[in-house]
Amino acid sequence: MPGTRTDLSRLRATLTTFFALDGFLFAGWVVRIPAVKEQTGASASALGLALLGVSAGAVVTMMLTGRLCRRYGSHPVTVVCGILLSLSVALPPLTHSALALGGVLLIFGSAYGGINVAFNSAAVDLVHAVRRPIMPSFHAAFSLGGMTGAGLGALVAGSLSPTRHLLGLTVIGLLVTVVAGRVLLRIPPPAPPKDARQSTSAPRRPGTRARPLVITFGLIALCTAYGEGALADWSALHLKQDLGTTPGVAAAGYSCFALAMTIGRLTGTRLLERLGQTRTLVAGGATAAAGMLLGALAPALWAALAGFVIAGLGLANLFPVAVERAGALSGPEGVATASTLGYGGMLLGPPAIGFMADWFSLPIALTSVAALAATAAVVGLFVGRAAER
Repeated sequence: MPGTRTDLSRLRATLTTFFALDGFLFAGWVVRIPAVKEQTGASASALGLALLGVSAGAVVTMMLTGRLCRRYGSHPVTVVCGILLSLSVALPPLTHSALALGGVLLIFGSAYGGINVAFNSAAVDLVHAVRRPIMPSFHAAFSLGGMTGAGLGALVAGSLSPTRHLLGLTVIGLLVTVVAGRVLLRIPPPAPPKDARQSTSAPRRPGTRARPLVITFGLIALCTAYGEGALADWSALHLKQDLGTTPGVAAAGYSCFALAMTIGRLTGTRLLERLGQTRTLVAGGATAAAGMLLGALAPALWAALAGFVIAGLGLANLFPVAVERAGALSGPEGVATASTLGYGGMLLGPPAIGFMADWFSLPIALTSVAALAATAAVVGLFVGRAAER
């Protein structure tokens, strides 16, 4: 089993590559959604239903992947899902109806959900082996991959059709998966340090004590992902509609949030080493709540953008910490449970904000992100202490 510093460094670099690839491929698809919508002739409502295919496939596959990782190992499952994700990203522009699009997105979502559980499970094992809280660095790689994929998509959108663009992503994805996958398959999952095996072996067996804690960490992930989904879909409209900005400036709102999350995750390991997991959860949730109150209710553009940045910094490390703790308690199934609940929060956010905006107003609706971030802080305070006992 890998135990040398070189083996663990190679494993960390390889897993980082898969996290970045996942974000890169997913963002590449997202930026071509308008073109695929036009190609299929789908209405807004039909497109919305088709996009549920991604969600349905991911949620169903996540729980199954946890069991597959337990049986076959997270490294082989990561490679297989990487291949499936790379192949399936080329399918959406080949469709010509909303029904067909929904069908291929079900496949794409299954691969996306599967690889997220698999490489997060592998990352949890590595975190235990190196005995450092490096989980945020992997999620920073996902964020950087997403920013790169979105930027590349914006550059080639005017010159390449969606079919050629996404087929190119398939080629890139397969090449990266083959190269990184060969390394990953040669490295067995690392064993925990000798002095930690006795203390970590019991919690990783699902039981009456671990299961409620896993679900609670999953709820923290849900609160975090709710905010990410809400800001992705509604921040630009808030800046344009409520603060009267131009479309270009409005689009910068989510960019500020995403960049702040990336920076927060890049510095997450150092933050966790200084504060510990419980205080990081509490401080992050409280910071995000304050930032979103400012971002949602500020009457000036600069203050709203500052609020989005503060919220991004606060939310940055909540999801990685929640997934890592769930995996530490219950292995791949714990990662699957927390990821499924977190993904559910990302799905719940945008429509919930829409309904509340109709009932009240969009700024008031966006304060729900602050409320859930504060909830994550309170829950993190109590569940963190319980898990550390």
